[in-house]
Amino acid sequence: FLPLSASITCLLMNKGLFTLLGFLLFILGFLSLVLSMIGIQLAFLLWIDLPGPLFGFLIRLGMIIGGVIIVAVAQTDWKRERSESL
Repeated sequence: FLPLSASITCLLMNKGLFTLLGFLLFILGFLSLVLSMIGIQLAFLLWIDLPGPLFGFLIRLGMIIGGVIIVAVAQTDWKRERSESL
């Protein structure tokens, strides 16, 4: 594992990439959740419902929450947060 300062540096260098990843995860999770409520599924996410509908719902909810968290962390100004905490 990387030390915390190296992890933050890596995040700062790839801020746009992590933001895009978070938005894609959020959009796919939300779209999959809405479509599953009306009986339609995205073809590449069919495996989510194999263990059961509750598991599929929890995975979709996790995708939505995970996407929001990734975007929030990627958009945080860590240098300002660090200087304010000292």
